Amino acid sequence: MKDSIIIVSGGMDSITLLYDKKDEIALGISFDYGSNHNAKEIPFAKMHCERLGIKHITIPLDFMGKHFKSSLLEGSDSIPEGHYAEENMKSTVVPFRNGIMLSIAIGIAESNKLSKVLIANHGGDHTIYPDCRPDFINAIDQAAQTGTFVKVKVVAPYTNISKGEIAMIGKQIGIDYSETWSCYKGTSIHCGKCGTCIERKEALKFAEIADTTEYEDQL
Repeated sequence: MKDSIIIVSGGMDSITLLYDKKDEIALGISFDYGSNHNAKEIPFAKMHCERLGIKHITIPLDFMGKHFKSSLLEGSDSIPEGHYAEENMKSTVVPFRNGIMLSIAIGIAESNKLSKVLIANHGGDHTIYPDCRPDFINAIDQAAQTGTFVKVKVVAPYTNISKGEIAMIGKQIGIDYSETWSCYKGTSIHCGKCGTCIERKEALKFAEIADTTEYEDQL
């Protein structure tokens, strides 16, 4: 039964969740909030949804780029390099991004009498992204169920697993991760040095998947 909406960015995690739960997804939603990499990610989200016969829409959130502070919204040169565990990576936080996106998706679910919103946050996000943590997911799930007639549930099945473990799921499904985008800089190819690039490399290595990504730091 197709009773779910998925927030799909075009990155490894959301594309894995898209294929993992494809039989229950009625709609894929991407959000263009003015980040450096939206233009690289969203076409992959659209392509995969279309491949699976799932309707896809992109919702513009221009106000975030105008009024929010984050290095993701300030151009590729503003993106720090290094592992997510490093303090400087906190600059990549877009304040309450998941809260805003989930709220919109919950409203769309209610409007279409759909009962679930899927999101692909994972355990590696917990260090610096407050709106990816289990307590946040539990809180917004409770708010969604309380605040909608159809009692929309927020479902985040990867909350407590690593990106490497997500890649293992993708490997079993047969996902080609070259058809995803990770790099926060959003330049022509992956930089290989920002937090998402490093995490991508580590996840593919963990899952023993050949990394065919073209990285600037390896040219």
